[in-house]
Amino acid sequence: MTTLHLFFIQRGKPPRGKQIYHKKTPKQMKRRLPAEWEPQSAIQLTWPHADTDWGYMLEEVQACYLNVAREISKRERLIIACKDKEEVEQQLAKLDDTCLKNISIHETDNNDTWARDHGGITVEDEQHRYSILDFRFNGWGMKFAANKDNYITKKLHEKGAFADNVRLIDHNQFVLEGGSIESDGKGTLLTTEECLLSLNRNEWMSKTEIEQYLAKAFGFDHFLWLQHGYLAGDDTDSHVDTLARLCDERTIAYVCCEDTKDEHYNALKAMEDELKALRDKSGNPYRLIALPMADYAEADGERLPATYANFLIMNGAVLMPTYGTAKDELAKAQLAKAFPDREIVGINCFALIKQHGSLHCITMQYPEGVVK
Repeated sequence: MTTLHLFFIQRGKPPRGKQIYHKKTPKQMKRRLPAEWEPQSAIQLTWPHADTDWGYMLEEVQACYLNVAREISKRERLIIACKDKEEVEQQLAKLDDTCLKNISIHETDNNDTWARDHGGITVEDEQHRYSILDFRFNGWGMKFAANKDNYITKKLHEKGAFADNVRLIDHNQFVLEGGSIESDGKGTLLTTEECLLSLNRNEWMSKTEIEQYLAKAFGFDHFLWLQHGYLAGDDTDSHVDTLARLCDERTIAYVCCEDTKDEHYNALKAMEDELKALRDKSGNPYRLIALPMADYAEADGERLPATYANFLIMNGAVLMPTYGTAKDELAKAQLAKAFPDREIVGINCFALIKQHGSLHCITMQYPEGVVK
């Protein structure tokens, strides 16, 4: 996420024969967006290569990806989208056989590697059928090139990465990134106004119209909008997964800044006040768990958006980004309060924040039954 690109996203027509994309769901059955803590069939990574923005630090970031791949494939299936399958296989050879048996690799070119935002988002309908919604990814409001990334989900579907009964539904008319939304699996959306109402996404739509669109696409009927909160160096316009996360139906973990001299203090304090005022569908306040503000980190004189909120919930574990400071253990202890039945596993993600993202940003989970 380092170079400014101005571009237009274009979609080609699907190949003749099998229709890949579907304009409508039969009878427009009500959907739901499963919570991240529900059982999963797989997690996706999109692997860095020399032609991505990681090129100048490729060895360092690939080592981080390998660590993430190891922890995922110990516990569940891992889908890897990549430009060069042979190159990735050589790197994965460092993993043991148990991990390798859980990994499938699919070649598809990519601009970058932020699977949370270019990956498909899975919904379930009333008959317990899964569909993957393929929204338009435009590089966080046309900041960066994303023409190749915008095809990855379609290509994974064509290559058979998903179960045969899982449909792919085209939502190319709407810009949406997975890191901008949090779901409790029962109709509640947690998001930020800064992102969903920002320019160069869906600015021709009002807040009410966006709610209506998301209600139809995901079955949301309870909207929790945050007006405050940001991280210096963030390219995403305040994705919620860097700030505040649903951990279960009643619990939100969030970034808390206690240093009054820190540039984040006022915005994060205002966000904390908003979180305290939120109510669930039954009118009850949420249980809030404060995560420490990560210590100051910089590269080339620029502050980096280090955050402990960018964790990944998966089968039996929570993968948490660490940055090599004393705050890591405090964040781990706080997350253990939110996830007492899951192992909290720290992975050093300092390499990732050099390109202004972290662990959750590079992953996308698929619910049980979606991946073969």
